[in-house]
Amino acid sequence: MDHWEREGLRAANFGIRNQVENILDALAEQRAHQAEAQRKLDTARCSASSSDGLVEVTVDNSGVLIDVRFTANAAHSTAEQLGRSVTEAGREAARRMREQVAQILDPVAAGVRTMPDLPDLILGAPSLRGHGEVERRDE
Repeated sequence: MDHWEREGLRAANFGIRNQVENILDALAEQRAHQAEAQRKLDTARCSASSSDGLVEVTVDNSGVLIDVRFTANAAHSTAEQLGRSVTEAGREAARRMREQVAQILDPVAAGVRTMPDLPDLILGAPSLRGHGEVERRDE
C-alpha cells in the first residue's frame, strides 16, 4: 500500500468517525427530547366545558376521563341532557389532548426524521426508516 492509499484510508476513516460522533451527539440529544416529552406527558391534562355550561371534564394524556364537574344549573337538567353534555365536553377535551400530545412529541419526531439512515453511512445497506419511527396520527 503506497502513501496515497494510506492517506485516502485515513481520510475515509476520519470522515466515518466524524459521522459516528455526530450520530452519537444526535442520539444523546434525542434521548433528552424523549425524557422531556415523557415528563410532559406524565403530567398532561386537558379540560373542556360543554356548550351549555352544565359540565366541565378533564382527561389525562390518553384522553381518559379523570374528572367531571357539574355546575349548579346541572341540577335542573335531565339525565339525557347531562349525558349529552358530558359526552360533548369529553370529546372536546380528548381532541385538545391529542393536539397537546402531538405538540409534546413533535421534537422527538423531528429528531427521528433528521437522523441519518443506514444507507447514508454504509453504501448498499438497507434503510431503517419506518421501523420504530415515531408516527404522528392526526385523528
